[in-house]
Amino acid sequence: MKIREEAARCLLCNDAPCTRACRKGDPARAVRAIRFDNEALAPQWFAACSEEDLERAEQACIHYDRPIRLREIAAALGAGVGPAQSERDPSPKAQDDNLQITFCGIPCENPFFLASSAVCTNYEMVARALQAGWGGVFYKTICAQEIKEVSPRFDAVGKPFIGFRNMEQLSENTNDEDFEILRRLKRDFPSKVIIASIMGQSEEDWIELARRAEASGCDAVELNFSCPQMRLSGMGSDVGQNPELVTLYTQLVKNHVTKPVIAKMTPNITHINQPALGAYYGGADAISAINTIKSVTLGEGSEVSGRQTGSGYSGPAVKPIALRHILALAKTPQLKNLSLSGVGGIETWRDALEFIQLGCTNVQVCTAVMQYGYRIIDDLIAGLQHYLGTRGVENLSDLVGERLPQFFLPNHLDRTTVVFPKFEREKCIGCGRCVISCSDGGHQALRFDPETRRPQMIGSKCVGCHLCRLVCPVGAIDVGPRIPKKDRPS
Repeated sequence: MKIREEAARCLLCNDAPCTRACRKGDPARAVRAIRFDNEALAPQWFAACSEEDLERAEQACIHYDRPIRLREIAAALGAGVGPAQSERDPSPKAQDDNLQITFCGIPCENPFFLASSAVCTNYEMVARALQAGWGGVFYKTICAQEIKEVSPRFDAVGKPFIGFRNMEQLSENTNDEDFEILRRLKRDFPSKVIIASIMGQSEEDWIELARRAEASGCDAVELNFSCPQMRLSGMGSDVGQNPELVTLYTQLVKNHVTKPVIAKMTPNITHINQPALGAYYGGADAISAINTIKSVTLGEGSEVSGRQTGSGYSGPAVKPIALRHILALAKTPQLKNLSLSGVGGIETWRDALEFIQLGCTNVQVCTAVMQYGYRIIDDLIAGLQHYLGTRGVENLSDLVGERLPQFFLPNHLDRTTVVFPKFEREKCIGCGRCVISCSDGGHQALRFDPETRRPQMIGSKCVGCHLCRLVCPVGAIDVGPRIPKKDRPS
C-alpha cells in the first residue's frame, strides 16, 4: 500500500469520527500529518492506539467510498500499536524558537502568515488563526470605495483543489470597522505581526489609508498593486503594471508613515522586476509576490446571473509561476536589500521551504487555508522544524536564498552530458505507460517486451528527457548516473 495515496483519500473531517472512536491516540492527526508531507512525524499519533482502537476507528470512518485503512497505514509506518510505543519520538529534536525570522526589520515568531484574502476578513477569524500558531496576518485589503461582491464568486479545478478561481475583491467592512479590528488585533496579540493591506484610487486615498493604518498600531503597511479583478479602473493590477505609478504611490505612502512599506506585485506582467524596481525607487522596504493570476474557468461556479468574467487563479497550480517571479526579484541586484514575501500555491512546509530557499523571509497562505482550515499551521511548523533538525540547521534564516546560486540562464546549462533513466525491474508492474509516452511524446527509445511484459530501453535513441520516469504510476523508474553524451551507446 502507498501510504500517501491512502492518506490523500482522507476527508480530513471536522471532529474526526475515527479519532473519537479511538480510545487512545489520534489517527486523524496521523493521517493529516502524512497528507501534509510529515510522514516521519505521523507514528507518534498512532503509538498509543491498540489494534482494537484502530479497528473501531476504521468502522467509524465516514468516507463515501471505503474506510481509510488505518491499521495498514500504521503498520506500513512501522509505528506499531499499543502503549509500549507511546513514548516514541520520530522527530529530531528541534529548538522551539528556530523558526524565528526577521521580515523587513520586524521580528516574526515564524514565517507563516495569512495572505490578504477571504481567510482574514474580521477580528474573530484572525484571532483564531493567531491563537492556532500563525506568525501574523496581511489583513484583507482596505480601500476607500464601497465594495459589493458577486455570488457565487469561487470556482475550483479538481478536488482537492489543483487551482482555485476567486472573484472576491477587497474588504466589505467600513474603514472604521477595519482599522478598529487592526487596533484590537495588535492590542490582543502584541507578539504577532499585524500588517494592514491598503489600496487607493487617488493620491488622497493612498495617503489617508496609510495614515489610518499606522494609527491603528499595525506593524507594516502593504500596498496592493496587484488585485486582478477590480471593477473600478486605476486600482489593483492596473497600477501594478505601471512602474511609474508604483513609484508614485509607494513614495507617497513612505512620505506619510514611519512603519515599513511593502509593495505587492502582480504576476500579470512579463517582467515583474520592472514594477518592483518602481517600488524600490519609491522607497519600499519589502516586496510581496504574487497575487492571483488572471484566468477563466467555465465551471458551475463561474456564472453570475448568466454572465461570466475573468478573475484571479490561485492554489497549487500557480506555485511554479510564483517561484519564477520570486527568482526574478531575488536575482535583481537593486532589490537585494529588500525583504521578500512569497505567495502562491503554498500548502505544505516543503512548498514554503522552496520560497525561503529562493530568498523569502516570509510566506503567505490563502487557498490552502480556504480548503483545509487554519489547522494546517501545525504541520507547516512541525514539518519545517523537523527539516531543520534533520539537516542540523539551527536557524531558519540560514536557509534564506541558499538555492539561488544554482540558477543560471539557459545558455549556461550543461549540454554535453546525459542522465539516462534507471529501471527498477522489481517495482515494475508491466503496465507499459512509459512505452506509450516515449513512443508518442518522446523519442521512441523504449520497446515493450510482450513475453516479460517489461520495457526495454534503446540507448542510442534515449536523450534522457525522463518523461518515462514522470509518467510511471508506481515509481519504478529512477534517475541514473550522468555520463558524457559522447559515451552513450551508438
